[in-house]
Amino acid sequence: MSEATFVFADIAGFTALTEAHGDEAAVAVVEEFAETVCRDLPAIGGEHVKTIGDALMLRIPEPGDAIVLGLEVSQRTLRDHGSVPVRVGLHHGPAVERNGDYFGAAVNLAARVSGAAGGGEVFVSGSTAALVPDLEGVVYESRGRHQLRNVSEPIELFAVLRFDSTAERLPIDPVCRMAVDPGRAPGRLVHEGTAYFFCSLSCAGQFASRPERFSS
Repeated sequence: MSEATFVFADIAGFTALTEAHGDEAAVAVVEEFAETVCRDLPAIGGEHVKTIGDALMLRIPEPGDAIVLGLEVSQRTLRDHGSVPVRVGLHHGPAVERNGDYFGAAVNLAARVSGAAGGGEVFVSGSTAALVPDLEGVVYESRGRHQLRNVSEPIELFAVLRFDSTAERLPIDPVCRMAVDPGRAPGRLVHEGTAYFFCSLSCAGQFASRPERFSS
């Protein structure tokens, strides 16, 4: 058993695409989508595990590489096919390999994270985002805790965003350094006249116990 980041990427609204443009056109889009996703895998030691309909399953050793690839895939495909949004989900953890396929809770969770994302979104589990909190050019926006199907405990999910002028305006959780939407922030505290927003109650609790550590 070895650890890696498992990535699921698929075309949101594929059924509607097929109905609107026909089977052959839809298949052509899927083939181009797969080629786009897989062309950068060798450079980061990744592998295309399998294709399930319009969804691709990837295994990438490093979570930072997987997150960057997820962003590039969603943005590049959206740019090339404006009406074909892609959603991506990632989770890092151990899995068992059997005949070129991978099995385990980490794989199942990655698939569920992908299912929670909308078209054009890249979602990552909180534990995976925590492995690369200072990834250059990237910020994480909390989307709260989600009860995912066949997952026993609620999972904290984050949207992965390019660090641009929009992301820059979002307040940063002073504990974990993730971008937080004030309207969705689970926690908010005021310290010495300054309001701080938190991606989780856990981060808010850490701040409350030692605010001087994080507010300097």
